[in-house]
Amino acid sequence: MSDIKVSVTFRHTEPTAALKRYVEQKLRRMGKYFSQPLDARVILAVDAKECQMAEVELHGHGTVVHGKGEHVDLYAAIDLAIDKIRRQVKKQKEKIKLERRRSQA
Repeated sequence: MSDIKVSVTFRHTEPTAALKRYVEQKLRRMGKYFSQPLDARVILAVDAKECQMAEVELHGHGTVVHGKGEHVDLYAAIDLAIDKIRRQVKKQKEKIKLERRRSQA
């Protein structure tokens, strides 16, 4: 499990400690996929149509993964963005495992 440095930016919305804590808790779970420290940049925003948006960029072990979620609820948008990142990271991990198996055979 690795440490995660999280940077949260709020655009067109008031920053709250609860949202920042929620993002940090969700991203902390991503540490199980990496052995080295991670750097995460999160942008939480409200656009003109009152749609909540969460963009997450995760840097770790030579990879950069992006996820974006939009929803009426900001917490749901965060969940969508982090789920997209989780799927991408799992896919990359499986690809690496498969390449290692092929090279050993």
